[in-house]
Amino acid sequence: MLAILRAGRRLSIRTRRSTLQGLAMPSSDQSFTTSLWCASAKEPPRPVRRLEGDRSVDVAVIGGGNAGCSAALHLAEGGATVALLEAREIGFGASGRNGGQVIPGLKLEPDALEATFGPERGSRLADLASGAADRVFDLVERHGIACDPVRAGWIQGAHALPALPAVQARAAQWQRRGVPLRMLDAGEIAGLTGTNQYVGGWIDPRAGTIQPLAYVRGLARAAERAGASVYQETAVRRLARQGAEWRIETERGRLVARSVVLATDAYSDGLWPGLSCTFLTVQSILVATEPLPANVLETILPTRACASETRKLAFYFRISPDNRFVLGGRGAVGPAERDSYRRGLEARMHRFYPQLRDSRVAYSWSGQVGLTLDSMIHLHEPEPGLHIPLGYNGRGVAMSTVMGGLLADKLLGRGDDLFPVSGLSPIPGHALRKPGMTLGIAYYWLKDRLGYAS
Repeated sequence: MLAILRAGRRLSIRTRRSTLQGLAMPSSDQSFTTSLWCASAKEPPRPVRRLEGDRSVDVAVIGGGNAGCSAALHLAEGGATVALLEAREIGFGASGRNGGQVIPGLKLEPDALEATFGPERGSRLADLASGAADRVFDLVERHGIACDPVRAGWIQGAHALPALPAVQARAAQWQRRGVPLRMLDAGEIAGLTGTNQYVGGWIDPRAGTIQPLAYVRGLARAAERAGASVYQETAVRRLARQGAEWRIETERGRLVARSVVLATDAYSDGLWPGLSCTFLTVQSILVATEPLPANVLETILPTRACASETRKLAFYFRISPDNRFVLGGRGAVGPAERDSYRRGLEARMHRFYPQLRDSRVAYSWSGQVGLTLDSMIHLHEPEPGLHIPLGYNGRGVAMSTVMGGLLADKLLGRGDDLFPVSGLSPIPGHALRKPGMTLGIAYYWLKDRLGYAS
């Protein structure tokens, strides 16, 4: 991220004006309904129920994504009374729009975690992250979530020779901890991905894929069955502490709770003062082709592993449950989509897989991703009883599920504060970061299109 900001500052205003011009597309808020996941989820939408009147609960959860639904589920299973409040519909944010890659681990690798948090806590955090995919697939099985789980691993490709040593060092750290990762040479990774664009990489067998919108809907269904009350189309208008309790006001009702989990991440809208200035948001944009014919399908990711890479603006890709090629990458900063980024994704797809030139792109959508400057998930407690997890940095499917469970354990009195709590610290010059990110993203897109190594 810092590299992107530095690159952005190097671009001139003239470059910005020429590079970023493009046909304005619908807001990323609107593109939820245009996604492949919205069109194909086997788990149906939850029946809409709005909060009306006054209620008291042990815990109020704000946000109907993976973290919020996981927290509500685990809290209800632990015997707490829980109300989950979602402003739109379950999975409307990043949880229902992402690429569906269930990748274990944090952005910081085990050695960095130990250096940052000390050997004991750092090692336990690494173990927690290592088992994050297990947590997702266990929940899918236990609750019968119809989200097409496939556990065929995750491939990370090194896009250039200078990137290969970092990939090898990362793999070695996990191998020392007993994870059966396998390093791949150029020939092996070409066989597993179907493209010759990578000089090497690794495959991590812990990972897999799901249909992300179906998954979060299934979590919400499981939470309801466990006794949680799930309210949709119920935006919170006011959140305030009064004595030892929290008062939550919506358009039609009021809620009193002993504790609150604010799990809105990149879709936080100023409900808590200063929160939105502690992290950055950027779009992730995805495209999906029409279903591929069998002769083409067998040439791309034949084992059904998912994949990503080491570029500054990394692309990630998979085969969907209905045999479409799905490719994602970074988009614009802010809610407005730009057609130029979608065209860039298509160009990348055709460069990687020339056999897809005749396959029509049938779906295109985007959503916001929450980023932190230290690449770590942040857990804030600005007031007693208010718990705010955010900043999954592109690893949200598995780690947001884990964070929901961790917070539930903590509120049920059976957690040990493994995940460090940090204060709300606004990013210096936060308002100026967005134009810097915009320029940086444009810079790396341009480098990639010109064929330069990132």
